[in-house]
Amino acid sequence: MPPAGAMMNPDIFKHYNYTGKLDNRNHTTSVDFGPEKVVFLIICSFIVLENLIVLIAIWQNHKFHSRMYFFIGNLALCDLLAGVTYAVNLLMSGEITLHLSTEEWFIREGSVFVALGASIFSLLAIAIERHLTMIKMRPYDTTKNYRVFLLIGTCWLIAVSLGVLPILGWNCLGNLPYCSVILPLYAKSYVAFCIIIFTALLLAISVLYARIYVVVKSSSRKVMKHSNSEHSMALLRTVIIVVGVFIVCWMPIFVLLLTDVACTMRQCPILLKDEWFIAMAMMNSAMNPVIYTLASREMRRAFFGLLCGCIVTPCTAGGKANGEGSRSKSSS
Repeated sequence: MPPAGAMMNPDIFKHYNYTGKLDNRNHTTSVDFGPEKVVFLIICSFIVLENLIVLIAIWQNHKFHSRMYFFIGNLALCDLLAGVTYAVNLLMSGEITLHLSTEEWFIREGSVFVALGASIFSLLAIAIERHLTMIKMRPYDTTKNYRVFLLIGTCWLIAVSLGVLPILGWNCLGNLPYCSVILPLYAKSYVAFCIIIFTALLLAISVLYARIYVVVKSSSRKVMKHSNSEHSMALLRTVIIVVGVFIVCWMPIFVLLLTDVACTMRQCPILLKDEWFIAMAMMNSAMNPVIYTLASREMRRAFFGLLCGCIVTPCTAGGKANGEGSRSKSSS
């Protein structure tokens, strides 16, 4: 709840009132902790926990210290950040919103854009890596891991740069007719710019995977000669599912934001129901670790190994190791 004696921010109040977000708000309570918000907070906690387990599994298991799994770990970090930022957004919503400073409001909303941007750029990096591996047939060189981390760092740098543009001046403060309804201090032009970039990146990712699929299907003999072809195909299927789920979960909020840009003020009541669209987008961050564990036997073993590690005895561990050794020999 707002600190005792905290004054209402006149700029935030003016923008929220102008867009109609205050019309149906209950001012009798300072914070609305209804059942919906509690459920969303529980989901956020689950998102943070499962993605943290994925990160620990990748960190501890040397089998996952490869280019592809570094990218998957970065995507898990993006999902973890998305869960944290959405939980903070929920805790600072309601009546608290009107008592935030303008900078706090921009940081609250900008962090969500940073997490989204980092996720999409990470998916693009994964698509490029799969393209190089499946089509160019370039072997993995562990001595060039610095390139992976350089690319990951670039993803975050671009995402952060995109997220801080409003606080640096690309906003609609003092220019109410050009404001977004969903994000009342954001300029519609900025929202449209972000949606265009994100949509273009998703199209590029789709084109890359479509090309990989066509080439692999048309030259299966060449692919099968590759020593890690089976493992590469499994990873390819996993990341294609991840991209597909991302599009399904995020497309509704993208369409809603485009509606926000096109609509005249107070002419589209659906814009005031944005919390459900945002919640669906956040569900993507909860589903990715499930996809990893269901699609990859190695990741599934590492994931559940962390959960049940306290009851694994040396004998069982040795038995598993021997079993894995025999399986690897037979598969090779």
